[in-house]
Amino acid sequence: MSESDSFGELRAHVRRIETLSGIEGTLDWDQQTMMPPKAAALRGEQQALVAGLAHEHISDPRIEGWLADLEGTEDPVRAAAERNLGRTYRREKRVPADLVDALARAKSEGFGVWVAAKKSDDWASFQPKLEQLVSLSRQRAAAIDPDRHPYEVLLEEFDPGTTVASLRDTFGRLRDGLVPLLEAIAGAPALPAVDRTFDVAGQEALHREVAAALGYDFEAGRLDPAEHPFTSGMGPGDVRITTRLAPDDFFGGLGSTVHETGHALYEQGLPHAHRGTTVAEAASFGLHESQSRFWENTIGRSEAFFRWLAPKLPGHFEGATPDASALYRAANRVEPSLIRVEADEVTYNLHIVVRFELELALFEGTLAVADLPAAWNEKYAEYLGVTPPDDTRGVLQDVHWSSGAFGYFPSYTLGNLYAASMGRAIEAALPDLWDRVADGDFAPILGWLRERVHARGHLLEAPEIVREAVGERDHVADLLGYLWSRHGALYGVSRPEGV
Repeated sequence: MSESDSFGELRAHVRRIETLSGIEGTLDWDQQTMMPPKAAALRGEQQALVAGLAHEHISDPRIEGWLADLEGTEDPVRAAAERNLGRTYRREKRVPADLVDALARAKSEGFGVWVAAKKSDDWASFQPKLEQLVSLSRQRAAAIDPDRHPYEVLLEEFDPGTTVASLRDTFGRLRDGLVPLLEAIAGAPALPAVDRTFDVAGQEALHREVAAALGYDFEAGRLDPAEHPFTSGMGPGDVRITTRLAPDDFFGGLGSTVHETGHALYEQGLPHAHRGTTVAEAASFGLHESQSRFWENTIGRSEAFFRWLAPKLPGHFEGATPDASALYRAANRVEPSLIRVEADEVTYNLHIVVRFELELALFEGTLAVADLPAAWNEKYAEYLGVTPPDDTRGVLQDVHWSSGAFGYFPSYTLGNLYAASMGRAIEAALPDLWDRVADGDFAPILGWLRERVHARGHLLEAPEIVREAVGERDHVADLLGYLWSRHGALYGVSRPEGV
């Protein structure tokens, strides 16, 4: 068979895998937004069936022959397909079908158990399900590669090329670099908060206006409430976002919506003409997070953004004052907190360090699931100086473990690192960047990201895409420099020599 014919068959096969993935995404989206509680068992059967079909397709032995026909190809799209699909195929063909089925059912059940446990602060009800998910995930890692660190095997699924050693080094540098900034801020007067509530209906209308202004296509998506905000990209023309709104958490809700819009802009900008080749997908979860964190923080917490946003508030909230400076200061308050998704930029990565170290201990066998709440509380006291008063605001706060997404959390910090370097590159490329943001002209920013990140899809690995976009940069230095620049100015503190 010619390479062309082989590639055509492979592409048709991958399109079916992508369709199954879209169905999985739709089922998951519905589960987290609209599904009635009593449908949980049925949804578990549905998800297990689709997961089984997807596994059959990705482990189809014909793939090996198609990949062999692509070896040595000089076409960049076909070379990317050979690399990306080959990695996934080699991983999935080693996982037994019964383990795929068991994991799919456990993940579906885990979400419902987690929601109930979080609402009732009942760790004991979630512990057995989490023990099952950890055990099944360890079995999956061992099936894929029994000779590698199990956590590293799981990391590869989210951020190919990331190692435990590299993360330890990166997190160590960040932790050491953040300490002087946190200490300096702690000694400065606190920034004032915005002392009022904001009607939820008004917030929803404002958020739709913001998402549309940033470039989100509502004809190809929708915005809904969820317990834990997320984005679902089912495929071309269907990328949905969710958020969480509360009258007393204006900035948390706004940050969530802008964050998820960043994810959705990436999904909507992928090179869909290359569907069926693996190139029309995100290169990594860390790169995905770079898009959401860039929009949420670099743009969405900037003074220029609030100069644009502030005049809109009176139209949505009775008695609201369009004070951009007050909003900017309130949005950038630094205060150690319990909840990751509500954390400020300076302390956020410490929340990720906690989760990374706990996950690592779980998969190295040095921490039992039963001991997670105590270990969680100890690390929060050590790194952030706060102790959760209950498990709802502690070990139960995140949805990820309920769906077996072990190895996902480091992507958030990788995203922050990439975003910092992209911010520097965009400032250099657009000298009038902040004037444009203040005018609500976000198109040039999205255009830069579309060309250098979104349109690249998974043609290259994520680190290579970032390197081509921003050049050779020290991402840790960029992130620390960005944080010192913004928050140092806000709190009136200077970066010490040599820090």
